[in-house]
Formats: sequence, C-alpha cells, structure tokens
Amino acid sequence: MNTRFHGVGVAIVTPFNADHSIDFDGYGRVIQHISDGGVRYIVLQGTTGESPTVTKAEKKQLLNYTKENNPKNLPIVYGVGGNVTPEVVNYIKETDFDGIDAILSVCPYYNKPGQRGVIEHFTRIADASPVPVILYNIPPRTGINMTAETVCTLAEHPNIIGVKEASCIIEQCMEIARDKPEDFLLISGDDVQGVPIISIGGVGVMSVIANAFPSRFCGIIDAALEGDFKLASRELSHFLRIDPLLYEEGNPVGIKNIMEIMGLIEGHVRLPLMKASESLSERQRIVLQQDQLLELVA
Repeated sequence: MNTRFHGVGVAIVTPFNADHSIDFDGYGRVIQHISDGGVRYIVLQGTTGESPTVTKAEKKQLLNYTKENNPKNLPIVYGVGGNVTPEVVNYIKETDFDGIDAILSVCPYYNKPGQRGVIEHFTRIADASPVPVILYNIPPRTGINMTAETVCTLAEHPNIIGVKEASCIIEQCMEIARDKPEDFLLISGDDVQGVPIISIGGVGVMSVIANAFPSRFCGIIDAALEGDFKLASRELSHFLRIDPLLYEEGNPVGIKNIMEIMGLIEGHVRLPLMKASESLSERQRIVLQQDQLLELVA
C-alpha cells in the first residue's frame, strides 16, 4: 500500500504582506516549521492557501518555491480543481508536474451537478493527469455532496487513489471505508474528525491546525494510526475549543491569526476575507492559554 499520504498532511497557508503580495520569507518559515514538526506531506493551494484569490502566475511561483525550499523533501499534493471541466483539464495539460506527487481536486462547485456529472468530471481529470488524483468532498463549500457510492465508483479508476472527506458525515465515511478498494485512501478533511475516521479505516488528515501545531497534532494522528485511540482522543480534546474559532470568520482567517500570535507570519488575508477581528483574536488567545496550547509555541 502507498503510505506517502498516511498521517498528517498540511493544507498550507499562503502568507501575505501588508500590501497583500505573497510573503515568501514567511512562507519559507511555515514550510520549515511544519517540516520540523513531522508532517508527512504538503498540500499546496487548497482553500486554506486561499486558492480562489491566488493568480495562476502566483500559484506557479508558490509551487516552484515549495519545490526549491522543501528541507525534508516532503511529497507535494497540488490543488487543481474547478467547476468547468475542460478548463481544469487544460490547466493540467499546461502544468509542469515535475516534483508534484499528486493533485487534490475539489468537487465541482456552484453549478451543482448530479452524481453522473461528478463521475464524468473526475474521470476526465484522472485521465488527463500525469500524477495520481485525490478527490475532495466538502459540501458546505461546493453545494453538493459526493456520495459514498460515487466515491467508490471513482475509486475503481486506476489514477484516483483517495478522497479527502470533509462532509463530516461519519456514516458516509463508514460506507466508503466498507466499500472502497483496499488500497484506496480515506483521508479526513476535518481536524477533529481525524481520529474517528482513522478508527473506521482512514489513513490520516489533511490538516489546517497543523500549520500552527504540527508536532502535537502529528502525535495525535500517529497515536490513532497505532491504535491508541484513548491517548489520541485525550490529546485531541485540547483542540476541540480552538477548532471552531479557526472558521468563524472564514478559513484561513483563524489559523493565520494564531500563527501571527505565535510570531510565524502576519495574519493578512485577501478580500473578500478580512483579517481576524479583535474579538476573535482575543477569544483565540484565551482558549489557547486555557487549553494549554500557547506553551507549545516556543
């Protein structure tokens, strides 16, 4: 079984300067931070990386920077998705995949296709991609749910190797775990559901919180993968109150603010997102201290 994408992958943020240009120095610090923290792979230009407002030219710059500043040579999963199938396929054909280990492709959004359309969309992407494809199901953002039956149908494609499941429907994840091919990767797209999903057959998490706390979160997921769910659940409980504060004002507003508190990057985001409000920032500081997370910042 391919284990490159087991454990914690980080949906890495894109740091910005005050003028909203990309802060490559900050980006380098984040890569070093998560690498030192033991993450298994980098997920580049997902939603947490603010992919909707990063230009094609900037995506290429970020990809090249990641390849050239990857101290532990971590596998790279590159976000390539959209809701116009031919445009996604053309983008794949125009991309240099040297150094890219897989793509993460989100379920087509806004136009809300039926399941047959979802299957055809991803089949064409998988046919065109020179690297393996990981599906991404996140109904709150896309407006549609990719069903367990659809996921398992697509799992039969030789170039589709897994799914990032962020539906937060545990019964659906159980159906996928039951019916998928043995080597198909079920990956949690939600930090706090990572341990439960591993308990039913998942292999890890594409994490937001690990941008800030990679070592602690990797320890939680590794414990779960080793079958120590008591330890994993106890340690995960430290993150239960901070997790909703990551998303209250939109992702990645919350995680970037925590990383600013830690001194890693500044918390700037691009419109229509806004930098964390004083209220959110203060509540985050209180929870971080009360749940013994600030001590992990050293």
